[in-house]
Amino acid sequence: MKLIQSPKVPAPAGHYSQAVEAAGLVFVSGVLPGKPPEGETDSFERQVRASFAQCSNILNAAGCTLSDVVQCTTYLVGVERWPEFNAIYAEIMGDHKPARAVVPVPELHYGFLIEIQLVAEKKN
Repeated sequence: MKLIQSPKVPAPAGHYSQAVEAAGLVFVSGVLPGKPPEGETDSFERQVRASFAQCSNILNAAGCTLSDVVQCTTYLVGVERWPEFNAIYAEIMGDHKPARAVVPVPELHYGFLIEIQLVAEKKN
């Protein structure tokens, strides 16, 4: 198992790795969006885009991109946000359609509205 750490993403706050590579796959731990930049509104859209940007940075550190994702699990506070998430997700992923689960949850750490976990295929 190879540990993956992107210098562009905050270090984990607990006992886990940003991602690990094993058996030709890259497993990205749950990624929260982080706080918005100073003066920026903390909208749901910002949180979705920030979470995917951090996922992308972690994947890049492993030699992958979002187009290598084979499975995405998203934890979403408020099932009513599902259509907005789906629209942003479709924009970000484009024609790439990995397996996906969206799991409505009552709350997430630090009051965030989204957490994304990915599995990507490491191509040689």
